[in-house]
Order: sequence, then structure tokens, then C-alpha cells
Amino acid sequence: MSATAVTTLPATDAPISLRAHLRHTGALVRRNLLWIRQDPESMFDAILFPVIFTLLFVYVFGGSIGKSLGGGQQAYVQYVVPGLMAMMGMNMAQGVGTGFNTDFNSGVMDRFRSLPIGRGSVLFAKIAVELMRMLFATAVLMVVALLVGFDITHWSGLLASVGLSAVFGSALMWVFLTLGVIMKSAQSVQAMGFLVLMPLQFGSSIFAPTDSMPGWLQAFTDYNPLSALADTARGLMLGGPVAHSLWVTLAWSVGLTAVMAPVAIHKFRTKS
Repeated sequence: MSATAVTTLPATDAPISLRAHLRHTGALVRRNLLWIRQDPESMFDAILFPVIFTLLFVYVFGGSIGKSLGGGQQAYVQYVVPGLMAMMGMNMAQGVGTGFNTDFNSGVMDRFRSLPIGRGSVLFAKIAVELMRMLFATAVLMVVALLVGFDITHWSGLLASVGLSAVFGSALMWVFLTLGVIMKSAQSVQAMGFLVLMPLQFGSSIFAPTDSMPGWLQAFTDYNPLSALADTARGLMLGGPVAHSLWVTLAWSVGLTAVMAPVAIHKFRTKS
């Protein structure tokens, strides 16, 4: 190859047009989908997570917690399913962080960074594919929920809840993409995610009402994004107030994206 031909290649850090970014993102999305096709076991979490959690909480805790809701197991089904929907984005977000770290350690990301493509395209493609997996997991969840007796009052509210879960899930993915870049191993990303998400998950209204919690914990749950997302989903699908919880969810989603997306892209560009 001549020296002239080499100099015509765009630098990897040169400005790239929006059209080129979209083309690069589309190609990387296709690459990631083909990888899932070659490794169908990677979809097990999206298939099994909603099935196991729905059956576990409905049939193990449904009777006792359902009584506190003024009903029985059926009352708990109506309560917990929207909460489990809120967990879909959280579960997928943790997975994207560990997968991203594994790609770095295997050298795949070094190859991507040597190509004349937009740095953000690699991360946007990861998020796009994980959102597809999240939507698939949500569909599995709803099928199982209907089988155990979940009754949707507002179907338009279901679609709105899925969209809101996708918005919050994508915001949370930026956090885990950052962790995937800066942590040394996938196990470290998983451990950090466990430490962060466990308090948010169980200190929320996902699995049980917060009325019996101590006052300081109730104050925490009022602004816990997982509580807000679960309460919004309940209000949208079953009827009820959504204004406060909706604004809390959107505020967290916008804030996390605005702060963590630039950090994730910068860390990806500068990682040695």
C-alpha cells in the first residue's frame, strides 16, 4: 500500500458525521445480534429471569404479602408484576457491564478502537442490543404474568410502562458501561453492581409495600428510582396516581444519561 493511500484513511479520533455514526451503529448492532445467534445461551437470562422471579415471588410470598394488601395471592400478582417489570432494565444493565468488560479483556474492543468508526457507536450499539433483550424479557414476563392471573386494566398503560422501563434501563446501562471500562474484571463489575443494586432493589416498593418500613427507609424509597418506576408502572397499567413517581423516574433517567454517557464514552476513548 502506498503512503498516499495510507494518509487517506480517516483518523480514528477525527470528527465523524451523524450519518456515519448511525451507519457504524447499525453495523455493530448487526454484529452483536449475529453473536447472540451464534451463542443462544446468552439469552438464557432474558428467558429464565422473568419466569423464575415471577413464579418464586407469586407462589412463595404471594399468600402472606397478599393478605397485607387486603387480598390473597391474586392481589399480590397485581402488585408484584409491575415491580418485576422495573427490574428488567436493572438486570440487563448489569449484564451489559460484565459483557463489555469481557470484550475488553478478550481484545475485541482494541480491534474496534483501531477502526475509523465513531467511539460512541460501539457503546450505542451495545445499549441498542441490550434494549432488544430487555424487551424480549419483558414479553416473556408478561406471558408468564398472564398465565398466573395478572389482569391488565389499561393496555395503553402497559406500552407506556415498557417504554419508560426502556428509558430508565438505557440510563442505567451507561453506569455499567462505565464500570465495564474502568474495572479490571467482569467479576469486579458484577460485585460492584451487586453492592449498588441490592439496596436499591430491596429498599424499594418492587416486592412489597413500604408502609411497614422505618421512616428513614420510607424516605429513601420515595426517591428510589426503582420504586418510582414500579409505582408508575402500577399506576399506568392498573390505574392510580403516577405524577410524582413518573417525574422521579424521568429525572433519574435524564440525570444518569447526562452524567454517565459522556463519562462512558470518554473512558472508552482513553482506556489504555
